[in-house]
Amino acid sequence: MDADRTRDGEHEEYEEYETAYEDGNTLGGPLSEIFAVDLTAAVGRCAGCGATGPLARLRVYDRAPGLVARCPDCSRVVLRLVRGPDTAWLDLQGAASLAIPLGGRG
Repeated sequence: MDADRTRDGEHEEYEEYETAYEDGNTLGGPLSEIFAVDLTAAVGRCAGCGATGPLARLRVYDRAPGLVARCPDCSRVVLRLVRGPDTAWLDLQGAASLAIPLGGRG
């Protein structure tokens, strides 16, 4: 019986985590401080499942020290962004590619 309660409690905690995300538009402000273009319109490809779509489609979790963006199809981490006072760390290991629209710049 105790094992069942533990499993149920873990399952409820996981479900709460799974629904506690925001969409990838959350990345717009923080990434605009680093890049001169709006990256929420950039099209990325997940290194895990190969799904493609705009960064705005990612599921962004902000309960970590920074932002963690996951693929909405396979839940793999695509992007991590952590900011310090003078430095930003951007990890794109989970992105196989990122096509960034430059808005007609030559």
